[in-house]
Amino acid sequence: MRVDILTREYPPHVYGGAGVHVEELAHVLRESLDVRVRCFDGPRDEPGVTGYGALGGGVGDAALDVLAHNLPMAHDCAGADIVHSHTWYANMAGHLAARLHGVPHVLTAHSLEPLRPWKAEQLGGGYQVSSWIERTAYEAADAVIAVSAGMRADVLRCYPALDPDKVHVVHNGIDVAGWAPPAEGQAREAADAVARRFGIDRSRPAVVFVGRITRQKGLPYLLRAVEKLPPEIQVVLCAGAPDTPEIAAEVSGAVARLQETRDGVVWIEQMLPRAELVAVLDACTVFVCPSVYEPLGIVNLEAMAVGLPVVATATGGIPEVVVDGETGVLVPIDQAQDGTGTPLDPDRFVADLADALTTVAADPARAEAMGQAGRERAAAHFSWEAIGQRTQAVYASVLG
Repeated sequence: MRVDILTREYPPHVYGGAGVHVEELAHVLRESLDVRVRCFDGPRDEPGVTGYGALGGGVGDAALDVLAHNLPMAHDCAGADIVHSHTWYANMAGHLAARLHGVPHVLTAHSLEPLRPWKAEQLGGGYQVSSWIERTAYEAADAVIAVSAGMRADVLRCYPALDPDKVHVVHNGIDVAGWAPPAEGQAREAADAVARRFGIDRSRPAVVFVGRITRQKGLPYLLRAVEKLPPEIQVVLCAGAPDTPEIAAEVSGAVARLQETRDGVVWIEQMLPRAELVAVLDACTVFVCPSVYEPLGIVNLEAMAVGLPVVATATGGIPEVVVDGETGVLVPIDQAQDGTGTPLDPDRFVADLADALTTVAADPARAEAMGQAGRERAAAHFSWEAIGQRTQAVYASVLG
């Protein structure tokens, strides 16, 4: 069976969790299927992968140029038995390919445009285009894969015309071996050198954040919470790729103010290779995910695989990953239901976040035990082999 996977992100151009998901899913599906990947950002050397530029060079509009990528992608799906798209960037390619070539279209829901209204800051009127693309594709899809049960509920709430029987839950996965903490010997020495290069003191407790600078990741709330942490706790921010100049300025200003009042505030703006990111995570005590919108959160699985406890917002699919009191701490949040996920009591959310981080970071033995439990949970419940099998079961259901 030939499956054409349609995506914006694919190595070496990966910007977030959806790109990680596609890379790992394609790898595991290739063990039993003929997989063709079609992606953005130009040609690739990898066999079975085709990278596209915008048709005709595009028109210079971010949202419309997505369609200029999607048209040749849809055309080239001739011969596929099924097409599988990821995110609104590639959903129209899947929708059109299904109609053009008479094959089923499966899409994976990594996020939902109605629950990210702040994207209007980034795309302007293009947000209406992205929302139309997503709705059109979802309502016509033969199957929708949600990366968590929380995400499935969101899909059905945002798109009530969908038949619930078409919406399946297949969690995101993690390559536990690929995210193992550094072993002793040369691997340990190399990891320690990375930590020193970034100014992380392994003798002090440290909180680490990894994510893009977007409204949904909740970074401004975390920076407020850092002000309440004991001075001995370091803060490591692996944060870049801001959505807008406004949030970039907001975050850079907050980080600068923190660096004026406390030491041990490390900001890494570039995207790190996996080995270096593992070294940074391993040098820290606790991982933090302050998101106000998170369908699942691959970053939490990555941190768990390295052996870190996770302090995270109790929202979206996060409670399906982090077991409160066992693999980390879930921070409660009351949120606006207008699609923004804004905390109704931001001061309380910030205070609860700071308290949870302080409690975990102050007890290294408990943090280590939680981290080990998290690694075991990641291996037992979120392996890519199991996720590949569940995905193929969805394919079989639409092919009859």
